[in-house]
Amino acid sequence: MAGQLTALNVRRLGGGAGLVLAVLAAHLWLADGIAQQAQQLSTAQPAMPPRIEVAYVREMEVTAPPPRPAPPPVRRIARAKAAVQPASAPASAPLPEPPIAAASAPEPEPVPPETAMAEPAAPEAAASAAAAALPFEWPVSTRMRYLLTGNVRGEVSGQAQVEWIRVGQRYQVHLDVIVGMTIAPLGSRRMSSDGDITPEGLAPRRYDQETKLAFNDPSRATVRFEGDRVLLSNGAVVPRWPGAQDTASQFVQLSYLFATQPERLRTGNSVEIPLAMPRNLTSWVYDVLEEETLYTSFGEVQAFHLKPRREPRAGGDMTTEIWIAPGLRYLPVRFRIRPDPENYFDLMLDRRPELAGPEEPPPRNPP
Repeated sequence: MAGQLTALNVRRLGGGAGLVLAVLAAHLWLADGIAQQAQQLSTAQPAMPPRIEVAYVREMEVTAPPPRPAPPPVRRIARAKAAVQPASAPASAPLPEPPIAAASAPEPEPVPPETAMAEPAAPEAAASAAAAALPFEWPVSTRMRYLLTGNVRGEVSGQAQVEWIRVGQRYQVHLDVIVGMTIAPLGSRRMSSDGDITPEGLAPRRYDQETKLAFNDPSRATVRFEGDRVLLSNGAVVPRWPGAQDTASQFVQLSYLFATQPERLRTGNSVEIPLAMPRNLTSWVYDVLEEETLYTSFGEVQAFHLKPRREPRAGGDMTTEIWIAPGLRYLPVRFRIRPDPENYFDLMLDRRPELAGPEEPPPRNPP
């Protein structure tokens, strides 16, 4: 029917005006078809898991960074009283006299050869061993609120928050970003990870991402972690790499990594994380840059700057720089999200992290 009306209009108007209307009708038809396909794709995505509700009752205090374990003391070994005669010395050459010890100096105890040959452990190795010997306690549910500034074809502002929720051995991580006013945002994105806590850190079950622009329907993307495979949002199925994280869980996994191996959060080091995103699973490397002083609304905070080696590009994966604060249990104090080289969002912690009370029992029937 639409094609008949378009043809009739072309015959009536004729010439250039008819051509313009025909092209406009074709563009409208194409745009409508794309919108319907996007809506069908969004509807086909499974429902996002419901959030676990948590009550936050206190604030986290900024503390001094945990002290690095001191290396074990080095035991001094006394020299032998008599030196061994060199092989090249003449047989008649007299042996040098041993040094005369002070009268008050006690006779050194014999030391086993294996002890005498041993070298003291390096400070970094000692710190790692000491940290590994201590049981790691996952923090209670925590909420962090951020102020958002940035540039997306002009200055933008808004707010964001990160929630770490723990109930038993189950976790959720939610990252919510709102651009503009809360009551009428220009755009928003919610990123959620749901999974299990293991001895090696977080093991996601699924990741959900929902993006909403003003006057448009929300678009959705879901990544599922099933056994030894990962189901990406574009329909691809890829092998699951050991320790693979998603866009939201990676931030908490980094906190766990640095809390258990604090020597890795040093300028010049790097950390590698397998990252499953909606369209691919690849390895991301973050370089640890200098330690910086961040000026927040509640005071100064020392944090290490982590920067991914990848550069943002239009149409590609977003890149996120992170500032990790040892004095706040290695939580992220600042993010800088870049969808492309020209635009960015900067998130700065606006208040002290909020903590839940004692851990609540797990739900009887988790979804």
